[in-house]
Amino acid sequence: MTEHTVEFVGTDDTIEVPETRPILQVCMEEGIAQEYSCRVGMCLACTAEIIEGEVEQTVVEQRALTEEEAENYALTCMARPKTDLKLDRGSYPPSIEDVAADDADAAADDD
Repeated sequence: MTEHTVEFVGTDDTIEVPETRPILQVCMEEGIAQEYSCRVGMCLACTAEIIEGEVEQTVVEQRALTEEEAENYALTCMARPKTDLKLDRGSYPPSIEDVAADDADAAADDD
């Protein structure tokens, strides 16, 4: 079974993840704090920007990331490493950022 190194930039967190297992699953087993909620690729809480490397996340087409976002972001609950990775778990795709900005604008309008 091939394993790949997954490094979370800006932290000391690095794990070895088999190609057959989701990144989030190994994070949980290793005690690494990785945000998540639904664990089925819908909530986007576990999203991380792919700084370097490649993942397989075929379920994404039916889930919350656009095809373009899936090239640059991994849903760690679904993504399996194809190569060694560097991920930034503090970055979210534009679709999330747009929703957060819209929610902030709506809250400001209510004031």
